[in-house]
Amino acid sequence: MNEFMTPESLATFSGLVIATALLVQFTKSIFKKQFGDAAVRIYAFTVAFILTILFARSGSGIKDIVLTIINSVLVTMAAMGGYEIVSDPMAQKTKK
Repeated sequence: MNEFMTPESLATFSGLVIATALLVQFTKSIFKKQFGDAAVRIYAFTVAFILTILFARSGSGIKDIVLTIINSVLVTMAAMGGYEIVSDPMAQKTKK
């Protein structure tokens, strides 16, 4: 890949995931410090939702709005999961 992000690349699933992960990871310390870990998930969804509306919206009907929300959840989960794998690939979760 020899170029920066473009509107065309942001209109793809992988482009939205990368942009969401980058924006959230770059700015999450602000939200985490103020509101805690749970707010980071809501913040990540908000970023994904805004990016999806701007670059990958499929229409303006009620079905399209629901589809945009579902796609935003998928982008959020992929972005957060991708970061977890990169940042701590050997992490083992334990029940408290």
